[in-house]
Amino acid sequence: MFAALFCGCGNSKNNESVKTVNVEEFAEKMAQQDVRLIDVRTPKEYAEGHLAGAENIDVKADDFAERIKDIKGTVAVYCRGGRRSLKAAEQLAKQGCTVYNLDGGILAWQKAGKPTTTVETDVFTTKSGKLVKIHALMHASICIEYDGKTLYIDPCSKLGERTVDYTAMPKADLIIVTHEHFDHFDMAAIGMLYTLDADVMMNKRCAGMFGPGQPYDNGDKFVFNDNRDTVEAVPAYNTTEGHLQFHPKGRDNGYILTLDGLRIYIAGDTEDIPEMADIKDIDIAFLPCNQPYTMTPEQLVRAAKIINPKVLFPYHYGETDVTGIPAQLSGIDVRIRHYE
Repeated sequence: MFAALFCGCGNSKNNESVKTVNVEEFAEKMAQQDVRLIDVRTPKEYAEGHLAGAENIDVKADDFAERIKDIKGTVAVYCRGGRRSLKAAEQLAKQGCTVYNLDGGILAWQKAGKPTTTVETDVFTTKSGKLVKIHALMHASICIEYDGKTLYIDPCSKLGERTVDYTAMPKADLIIVTHEHFDHFDMAAIGMLYTLDADVMMNKRCAGMFGPGQPYDNGDKFVFNDNRDTVEAVPAYNTTEGHLQFHPKGRDNGYILTLDGLRIYIAGDTEDIPEMADIKDIDIAFLPCNQPYTMTPEQLVRAAKIINPKVLFPYHYGETDVTGIPAQLSGIDVRIRHYE
């Protein structure tokens, strides 16, 4: 779904597990919500443009086998022109995956006039095998695809020279907003995504300005998807003297999403507050890093050690240098994406 809206591989003998398909067949496969799309080129190639919804796992990287070892089900792979993706496809097939390999790679895709994007995607698997696709839009704006639903967190359409065209994206099933600052609460972006069928989760200040739906305070919980999944509002505020006015205690929300057992902590604009000690069993955390409004890198490292997520995304970091954070957090998979 998402893959169709944003904006290599050689011929081989097909077998039951690896199927080399043309561009149109590949496009149909990658649009299915249970198919995992992998770009096996280098990070540099991926950053220059890739198929929408593709995660990047470099087949030539030393950790390739480690990164794919838990992947199951149906996978679609591609590279620039052929050889690398075929190699990756064969490795995935050996561990039981059904693999669709793009004939001609991204070069064939582009020749056919198909779109590419620079939006980064990370894919995770829930306890029952459902895919959770997290798209890094910009700054604090995140899109999550899961179980046929599309969730948006703090959708914002323009920051400086960066823009996101929400008219080209799926309508929202759930819109989550942390607080009313312009880089988090954008009525124009929300208007492009909202329908009467969408649920909205906002703090009191935002709900008062938006209108539909009830406000959520720290501690409130929203249950959705036939009572299988939840979003809990948690505290987010400043603690440093001279910064308290930016995000006063009790006004704004962070959120913990529990999607089929996968727990995602989206901190919102906050510092390393005492309440983080109560946040447990987090698989994926988004922690902000741009003082004076949120945390310094040192605060972020402290917060990460308290929460101890499996995967950490520094986000909302503006011009703050976050490149030194991974080296300080042994045992946590720190992923730097374009959340400037």
